[in-house]
Amino acid sequence: MTRPLFADLDAVLSIARQGSFRAAALDLGMSTTALSNAIAKLEQRLGVRLFNRTTRSVSLTDAGQTFVARVGPAMTDIHDAMLAVQSLQETPTGTLRINAFASAAREVMAPLFLPFLRHYPQVQIDLVTEGKLVDIVAGGFDLGLRPADLVPADMIAIPLGMSRENAVVASPEFLRIHGEPTVPADLYRYRCIRARLPNNALFRWRFEKDGVPVQIDVQGALTLDEASLVRIAAREGMGLGYVQEADVREDIAAGRLVRVLADWTPSLSPLALYYPGRKNPPAAFSAFIQAAREFASRTERSH
Repeated sequence: MTRPLFADLDAVLSIARQGSFRAAALDLGMSTTALSNAIAKLEQRLGVRLFNRTTRSVSLTDAGQTFVARVGPAMTDIHDAMLAVQSLQETPTGTLRINAFASAAREVMAPLFLPFLRHYPQVQIDLVTEGKLVDIVAGGFDLGLRPADLVPADMIAIPLGMSRENAVVASPEFLRIHGEPTVPADLYRYRCIRARLPNNALFRWRFEKDGVPVQIDVQGALTLDEASLVRIAAREGMGLGYVQEADVREDIAAGRLVRVLADWTPSLSPLALYYPGRKNPPAAFSAFIQAAREFASRTERSH
């Protein structure tokens, strides 16, 4: 089997699975035009149309359904055979695709991802961060990184054991001028840096004490959608900011930011890496899982 034909068969299966050329092109890392041309050439070679195309939908023809039914299991066997061989590599190589919340990625970048890449220089990590939950299998990812309470039940999870909490912070000068809030309700009297969620809704600041949750719709002149920008604005005295404590830990230690309402921000769900069960995983995947388990063990001992 030539490589172009192998790629074309994968393309047919991706289109059938995704239900659109555009989604399949994103899945395969190619342009929609290039994918359409490749399928047209394959159909010409076979002498039949595999897909019914309209401007709004794509569906398999009868011939396409027969083709996919026969080719799908065969391609699965071929990919499994390739993975079985790759799992025997002495030196891990290849690319690991990981999907994560940006805040989670920031927390594990330095202690886990970067040391792993230094130890295995022939492995690449393709890290995609987004603020919404995704199906990592459908998205073509090897692993996901999320708070443990958001990991799907059918996934294998590796709790990383890192303590996590939110923090309300402001610059020392801001607090010198305006004073410190002592309870969440005080925030209504302060200028705050508001945050916008990926779904375009404004984030309500969440607190809890003695088992009683409180949510506050803060007010302020600045609304941002990225935590690193909130950190900058807070350091510049633009108001109180609500961020992941890990993102401002160094600023607090250096005195650039001051934390308030600490007794109202309880611990968050710890982070976990997760992945679907798989036969004969590549050596790079197995090495990363081992590195993650060792990291989790060190983190647990340190706490």
